[in-house]
Amino acid sequence: MSGRTHARACPERSCVGCRERAAKGDLLRIVVIDGECTPDPRGTLPGRGAYVHPTLVCFDLAVRRRAFPRAFRGPGPLDTTALRQYVEQATP
Repeated sequence: MSGRTHARACPERSCVGCRERAAKGDLLRIVVIDGECTPDPRGTLPGRGAYVHPTLVCFDLAVRRRAFPRAFRGPGPLDTTALRQYVEQATP
């Protein structure tokens, strides 16, 4: 044996708001259901997912940059009101 420890690699994703890479567990997964951005905290909903830090700063930056329609490869703006409420409640 070489004496190396076998540490598991932690999956990383990019935040669509600030574009920084972070551990998958530190980010909030978002999916689109019927034209509405829906938070997926457990990461089990089907479909294409985008990730954002669960803070209002990153959320507002993603909305201002129009990152959600680009991430989901969809036409036009998406409804983000439910997502905003979720992020506001999650932020202390």
